[in-house]
Amino acid sequence: MQVIDINTVPEEEIPHVRQGVFRSRKLLTGEAGSPDNFALQLVSLPETYDSPRHRHNFDQVRYQIEGEFDFGSDGKMQPGSIAYFPEATRYGPQAGRGRSLTLVLQFGGASGSGYISAQQYARAMEELSRQGSFDKGVYTRTGEDGGRVNQDAYEAVWERVNGRRLEYPKQRYARPVFMEPENFDWVAVPEHTGVQCKLLGVFSERGTRIALYRLHAGATLPLEDNAIYFVDDGSGEVDGRPYGRYTTIHLDPGEGAVATASAESVFLQLGLPRFD
Repeated sequence: MQVIDINTVPEEEIPHVRQGVFRSRKLLTGEAGSPDNFALQLVSLPETYDSPRHRHNFDQVRYQIEGEFDFGSDGKMQPGSIAYFPEATRYGPQAGRGRSLTLVLQFGGASGSGYISAQQYARAMEELSRQGSFDKGVYTRTGEDGGRVNQDAYEAVWERVNGRRLEYPKQRYARPVFMEPENFDWVAVPEHTGVQCKLLGVFSERGTRIALYRLHAGATLPLEDNAIYFVDDGSGEVDGRPYGRYTTIHLDPGEGAVATASAESVFLQLGLPRFD
């Protein structure tokens, strides 16, 4: 089990293929090369950010903490909003104005296509920059006939890492799923006194789960394995280790732990997909 205090994670500036420089706190990473590899980070994007309509061969969950993001006809994320972006499903264009803070989980989707690591991503982007240029989510290079060739920036990076053409999995969802947790009701968890849950959704045959849990002071909650818990508010301890606001807890498959709230606490649960 990992318990990560946000105050111990430095903020880094990271150039990105979409646009500008991101400020990011890298909270968790999975196992590179595995179908369930993942990366969790707390991201602050440039004051003005635009990204064209695009898709990925991995899944994403975004939790908007501060600021707004407009995804065109797909929906708008405001503070408190959560959205699930499935692999192969197009979304955007994405535009943000002003300061923003977003918890972003990117992870291998149900197809088993996996997720490339940050190190692989940075290395490929650097190599591609010697042969072309990135601008607003598009990679441009000179073709064999001397003309300009444009490609989605992430596709270009992925193909550089893997040395083959990116083939998108079949599209399971027609559109991304935008959720407004404020409009869900808290439902008591009968077996745990003082604990309530908002189940926001379970997705794909691999069982990706998004939920919120509220613990009253003194309440305890057994945490599920193969899951990430992000403390939106409150304080307490998990198996004797303290947690506070924006603490991240990660349990591998087969691990267990118990959270005990000393003050009313709200946890965002991100249950990772399960592969055989």
